[in-house]
Amino acid sequence: MRFLEKDIVSVGVEAADAEDAIEIAGDLLRQAGLVEKSYIEAMKFSYQKNGPYFVLAPSIAIPHARPEDGVNEASVSFVQLKEPVVFGHSSNDPVRLVFGLGASSSEEHITLLRKLTGLLNDSANVEKLTLATTYEEIKNILEMER
Repeated sequence: MRFLEKDIVSVGVEAADAEDAIEIAGDLLRQAGLVEKSYIEAMKFSYQKNGPYFVLAPSIAIPHARPEDGVNEASVSFVQLKEPVVFGHSSNDPVRLVFGLGASSSEEHITLLRKLTGLLNDSANVEKLTLATTYEEIKNILEMER
């Protein structure tokens, strides 16, 4: 299981729109060999079909797809957007923090969401993730959560 490790985190990223942000978060996972290209396409298709259901809190999106869409290893990437992007959610737009979630089973999905929820339930952590300029800052936030 890989959770917000250096090679799957990117800060100060520019995204043209919601689909671009999803693509960037998914591509971090793909480049690390954690998901297939088909998984990124499935995440974007899910957004097109179902809307911004994964914009779970103000400024936070957790795009994902089904395990059979191409997950190789349970993982969560993180993209901090330089400028917020509108996903179309009535109360939680615009989004600044995008966490690409890939789980190869329902159990892993729940485990990853619990880890992520534990981190994001603290508004101070959300603020720090929004303002971070380096991976070291993000790593410090994660270490304080342990």
